[in-house]
Amino acid sequence: MEITEKLLQYVWQFQSFNRQDLQLKNGQPFRITKPGKWNHHQGPDFVDALVVIEDVQWAGNVEIHIMPSDWKLHGHAGDKQYDNVILHVVWKCDTAVFDKHGNEIPVFEMAERIPKALLAQYQTLMKGNVIPCQEANLGKLNALSWLAWKERLVAERLTRKSAHIMELYEQSNHHWEEVFWWTLASNFGMKVNSALFEDMARRIPLNLLAKHKNQIHQVEALLMGQANLLDNHMEEVYPQMLQKEYRFLQQKYQLSPSPIQPNFLRMRPANFPTVRLAQLAMLIHQSTHLFSVIKETNEIDQLRQFFGVTANDYWHYHYRFNQTTAYQPKQIGNSSINNLIINTIAPILFAYGSHHKNESLKEKAVYWLTITPKEDNQITKQWKNYGEIAHTAFDSQALIELTNNYCTKKRCLDCALGNKILTTAWK
Repeated sequence: MEITEKLLQYVWQFQSFNRQDLQLKNGQPFRITKPGKWNHHQGPDFVDALVVIEDVQWAGNVEIHIMPSDWKLHGHAGDKQYDNVILHVVWKCDTAVFDKHGNEIPVFEMAERIPKALLAQYQTLMKGNVIPCQEANLGKLNALSWLAWKERLVAERLTRKSAHIMELYEQSNHHWEEVFWWTLASNFGMKVNSALFEDMARRIPLNLLAKHKNQIHQVEALLMGQANLLDNHMEEVYPQMLQKEYRFLQQKYQLSPSPIQPNFLRMRPANFPTVRLAQLAMLIHQSTHLFSVIKETNEIDQLRQFFGVTANDYWHYHYRFNQTTAYQPKQIGNSSINNLIINTIAPILFAYGSHHKNESLKEKAVYWLTITPKEDNQITKQWKNYGEIAHTAFDSQALIELTNNYCTKKRCLDCALGNKILTTAWK
């Protein structure tokens, strides 16, 4: 099987090997007082370690490689960060390694000391499917440990999304309302039209929307026109009026529409870009200070009520311009609001709270996930087959993070579940 440095680092961190009668490669006896702290940044793998070699205690760092020859290969020989390495831990020894003063660095070979059961279990995980541990091992974490692990996964997911939001914050010249407007529009575009909707939003400043928010047809004209939905010949009075309004506003404010074209293919009519923009226009018509509402609202039911708008009367009989349909009010449904809470509201609230060191806002973002219904997708269905059922968005977001950033990347050594499985394998 392939041995990796990551595996050896894991073994050293948890001391998951036979520690009786330890000897260095040169035969000197030694013992480990403290393995050190795993260093995930530049420099030696473990820092602040303590080892005793022939009754002399050494304090310093530990470096881990597959072979000692990797020391030169990785360029450590001339790197000052490695001057205080007191122990070189390797899988197997192929050569001696010396520090810059010509002193041989003590080497500890682990190949014969790592339990075969642990290696076998690790190999099984590495050869596993999308979820390497599968159903046979899912019960190895108790309920409390699972909850703690899911809390960390959700925090990781929100933190990563926050990084993207902070990039938008810089691009917006530090304007949180503008950032929320962009991310909100992107969400309304769904996956297919997300790029178009965000680009459309970036081309319509909030102060411009604020000037025209009291006239719903003007807001619609701005959104539809900038999204290239008013280019065709219109046969009905209402879309003709929108065209006229947009041409006037476009010339007045020197607006340039998005170069991205709207997509209608393989979509449910309720998710057509025309319907979604009409709903977004109505939301803006009600309030342009949308992010302030998010920050100030504590009850999620109030939030749902605020976002549960219905597009104007024209859309009761239309999904697209010039095509009349049966009566159906185009209200933003619960599933769309859930998606909005999960993928837009919670992340930006968490990012804002992190930026301003406001723990209560971060906690509110996470809490809202715990009272929002779960997502139904391929990942949550797969975990359900293995016995792990998502009940809320907190659960489903944790499982999505676990699958996409741990399971599919075979990061079992970084996973609480993988750790438990490997620990159980050798104890």
